[in-house]
Amino acid sequence: MINYWPNCAYQTLQISPDNQLLVSDDFLRSYLLRDELNLVSESCAAEKLLHQRLTQNPRAEISEAEIAEMMDSDIQENYRIWLRYRAKLILAPSLESFYLSLFAGSGVDVPPLFINQLVQIFMRHILGDTPSAMDTRVAELFFRPQKMSILEDGLVMSADHETIERNAQAPEFGNIIDLLKQTTVAMKSIDLDVLHEDNADLYWTRDSSYDFAIPLNFGQPPVENFSKLLAKWLNHFLGIEAKITPLAAINDPQWVWHVGLDAASTEILNALYNKEALEADNIAKLICLFRLDFISPNVVLPELTGKPVYLGIAMNQDKVLKLKPQNLLFNLPLAPVS
Repeated sequence: MINYWPNCAYQTLQISPDNQLLVSDDFLRSYLLRDELNLVSESCAAEKLLHQRLTQNPRAEISEAEIAEMMDSDIQENYRIWLRYRAKLILAPSLESFYLSLFAGSGVDVPPLFINQLVQIFMRHILGDTPSAMDTRVAELFFRPQKMSILEDGLVMSADHETIERNAQAPEFGNIIDLLKQTTVAMKSIDLDVLHEDNADLYWTRDSSYDFAIPLNFGQPPVENFSKLLAKWLNHFLGIEAKITPLAAINDPQWVWHVGLDAASTEILNALYNKEALEADNIAKLICLFRLDFISPNVVLPELTGKPVYLGIAMNQDKVLKLKPQNLLFNLPLAPVS
């Protein structure tokens, strides 16, 4: 068993007989250790008392008057946000149902930081205890924005955006920065930065550093891993079996449905579907295309039976990929459940 991503609090959750994640007191306590809520040397007496009370009983009722007693207005607001979030967590029958409920209404009122943490937890659950290093690195795309770089030889490299930004502030750039600034690269010459078969074991020594880059061109192994993880994501939440296959292009005169897995690809695919003229720079933002074929019977709208759904991911104008994995769960042409 590999204990990877230990900071995501997955180990504090319970698992139901139907493989859903259940909120525990220890999971609620884990939020009190986050920077937004943890005590610091400047914490006032009221904040220390409230923090201690919630540590002892993370489901304790907290009044607005208790929050108002804390001297730091930012900490007060952090607690208000957390307590609203906690209330919804406690009411939900599972973490999965809570996640789905966030996108079923008119708007999401949960900080993106919390949503990304949930997605990381779900990916940890879906991957299991003995995943491959490449699957685990590719799963980072689901919950961590990626900085994309198209090198001179056409290689499309993906590196963790936060890691890139953090290292860019350092006096000396790390190897990933050097990699993304180079115009060409031989993958085997930078073993410590580009994850591949020969250096896969190194991932487990740096799994919480998010400092490996991967290529995302059509035909590259990580793209195949990503397509399989998308299918597992769909199956875990909706119980739907599907085959998802990477594509070099969409050549289908009867193209009837597509799902962009991020805002940029949604815009591009909509334009292509409607046969709108797109500048080459916009089309170049597309990173990968996929074909989804349903295996589960009778799950799709009758008029779309036997027809594929096309998927895409793309970088935005800042060359950042911000995946919205919930799009795959909510935007498919599924038949109503009776």
